[in-house]
Amino acid sequence: MVQFTKQFEGQLVPEWKYAFVDYSQLKKDLKKIHLLTNGVEEEHTETSLIKTIKSSLGKLSLLGNKDRERSRAIKVHRKLASSVSNSDVYETELLETIADDTDAAKEFLMCLDTQLNKVNQFYKTKEKEFLEIGECLKKQMEILIEVKDAFNQKQANDGESTQESKEDDSLSCTISSEEDSIKSRTEEIQLQEYCLEDLDNNGEQALKSPRSEESIKINNEDSKLRRFSGRVFSCQGRNLKIKIPLTNPSRKFSAISYFIKEDLINQSSSKKRGPDGVNKLRISKKTLNHAEKMIKGALTELYKGLNYLKAYRNLNMLAFMNILKKFDKVTGKQILPIYLKVVESSYFNSSDKVINLSDEVEEWFITHFAGENRRTAMKYLKPHHRKESHSVTFFIGLFTGCFVALLAGYIIVAHLTGMYRTHSENTFYMETAYPVLRRVVYMFGLLFLHLFLYGCNIFMWRKARINYSFIFELGSKNELKFRDVFLICTASMSVIAGVMFIHLLLLAKGYSFGQVQVIPGLLLLVFFLIMICPLNIFYKSSRYRLISVTRNIVFSPLYKVVMLDFFMADQLCSQVTMLRNLEYIACYYITGSYATQDYGYCMRVKYYRDLAYAVSFLPYYWRAMQCARRWFDEGERSHLVNLGKYVSAMLAAGTKVAYEKERSIGWLCLVVVMSSIATVYQLYWDFVKDWGLLQHNSNNPWLRNQLMLRQKSIYYFSMVLNIVLRLAWLQTVLHSSFEHVNYRVTGLFLAALEVIRRGHWNFYRLENEHLNNAGKFRAVKTVPLPFREVDEED
Repeated sequence: MVQFTKQFEGQLVPEWKYAFVDYSQLKKDLKKIHLLTNGVEEEHTETSLIKTIKSSLGKLSLLGNKDRERSRAIKVHRKLASSVSNSDVYETELLETIADDTDAAKEFLMCLDTQLNKVNQFYKTKEKEFLEIGECLKKQMEILIEVKDAFNQKQANDGESTQESKEDDSLSCTISSEEDSIKSRTEEIQLQEYCLEDLDNNGEQALKSPRSEESIKINNEDSKLRRFSGRVFSCQGRNLKIKIPLTNPSRKFSAISYFIKEDLINQSSSKKRGPDGVNKLRISKKTLNHAEKMIKGALTELYKGLNYLKAYRNLNMLAFMNILKKFDKVTGKQILPIYLKVVESSYFNSSDKVINLSDEVEEWFITHFAGENRRTAMKYLKPHHRKESHSVTFFIGLFTGCFVALLAGYIIVAHLTGMYRTHSENTFYMETAYPVLRRVVYMFGLLFLHLFLYGCNIFMWRKARINYSFIFELGSKNELKFRDVFLICTASMSVIAGVMFIHLLLLAKGYSFGQVQVIPGLLLLVFFLIMICPLNIFYKSSRYRLISVTRNIVFSPLYKVVMLDFFMADQLCSQVTMLRNLEYIACYYITGSYATQDYGYCMRVKYYRDLAYAVSFLPYYWRAMQCARRWFDEGERSHLVNLGKYVSAMLAAGTKVAYEKERSIGWLCLVVVMSSIATVYQLYWDFVKDWGLLQHNSNNPWLRNQLMLRQKSIYYFSMVLNIVLRLAWLQTVLHSSFEHVNYRVTGLFLAALEVIRRGHWNFYRLENEHLNNAGKFRAVKTVPLPFREVDEED
């Protein structure tokens, strides 16, 4: 049977961990009472007949006497709600001695009261928060239904036969404000981008506002471009404003073009103004679809939060029951019936507002978004995670065996044919065919090493109860388990080992180098086609999510930056060697060098050589642009400081490039200075900002107050290891090499060390992000809402 402690810790909401009953602390206090009780029993062991008779009479006593004895054990006082906390406070008075020392029992009951008050306060706060969101969503639903009804009525009146209605379905509503200029509307479009980001930053403060509609407003002190005049329209007797967050350039450009088109239509219809001198605002069907999608997402997040709160109530109730049973068993007193009545009547267990709101959300979703189909609605509200199959584990073992066998076969064939010998007839293989294959293998090796370490990260995050899927905003469809990641790595490396074996075997059989050199290019083409394959195979949702994230990184200044985007951009900063190999292979096949076996062409031509150096700067440039965009959106100076870190990395990389071209003492000194500055900069940011360590006032010396790992020594070791791996650039200056080891192998080894450092960095980065979410009790996403009702004064 699974212990309740493990069951309790396994089912609690990770972000609300510190709001749950501190079951481990209660068990520690109970253990003290247990030790004291055992000590008293050993000192005062009584076996007299009188004691036996008294105990027998006690068992035969009436039930009424029992109740009176129980009532004398403790008495729970319930104080009136204070004006500050607005919640009842419970205090327990101990009326009988336990183990001739009541201090331990009083300490336990005091801790129990503290936990009950904490649970009540948190539950009431979250309940109020979700009720406000539910009330706001109810109004949003009413507005959406009214606008959709007006839209459908307009379509029914106009008829579906006209070509114009087919091309541009829209709804005309009265504009309450005067005609705005295109410039002011463009400012409004820019401002709408800050809406979602401000909500993400404010977190709970936005949710605790008196009315949740106000959370959509942009803070006048913290946002850029403060002034704008919104387009307010009147529909069904309401003055409304629609806000669709413009998080990508395509939506922004389409919105600008829509407003320009709207201006032209309004100017042409200026003669058709009403007697009050107002114009008509045309709301397109696409805008309504965006608004409907936003409300649908908000309902889904609200339903998830309500389920979390119901689980919070049930788990805490079980915790109180179990700890009271243990207390009765240790002390021999009947405390459970008395205190359990208090717990059952407390606010967190007696309030049914969350259950009622959850039922209402289900009803709204079924009626308006699922076509009265409950099963369809539950797929959105309660998505089922894929069950881990044993077949995945089987194929991991199978592909691992295939990889080992193929690699062994490659080594044996290479040894028998003498391909790697310095003085051999087949040295042409090492000069032409092998360098291209080597780059392909190095590129995929680094890539799948990184992916394998990511799978290890997922395993460790799950063990540490870090909700990585919530941090990365991954859905149940595009969330990869660690076994899935290992399966992808082993299958891919088996394919690569097979290609190496076939490549060498064909050359040994006498095929020409021109024919065999096509194989590495075909391997790249196959992986690319699998990546963009539209069929629902090979983890389609995860592949397309990776493509979208890559697009966001490449065009980073134009897209709103979220956690997953800059996390993946950081991974690319550790894959510079892989990107340079990819650039060379692309040059090799695009320029047709594979047909002439001219391996050095892409390294001789100045244009392609400079392009290779530019590729080295790209990851740092993308990451710097992301920092600039986040500063522009949020206005926090820390993003500018972070941008300086990547600029220093680019300067250090630039001095290394210049030193490789002209090996002089001056450039060497500049390399040492710039690389040292960049390394110190990066180490500071790693430890203080990304990992949240080096807090001198922390309870854990030079760490932080909250640690997910129990052994503090692991954090100190990780800091030292990160410093050592950050200093790998010294090899460029010292030119250290191992005896009988090729310099290319040394370069691959250093690149692999950087990938390992990044995988090691990932765990602590996500741990710190998880603790920040837990500190603010963020367990669900904040979704902006499209409609806002505007008063006549506004």
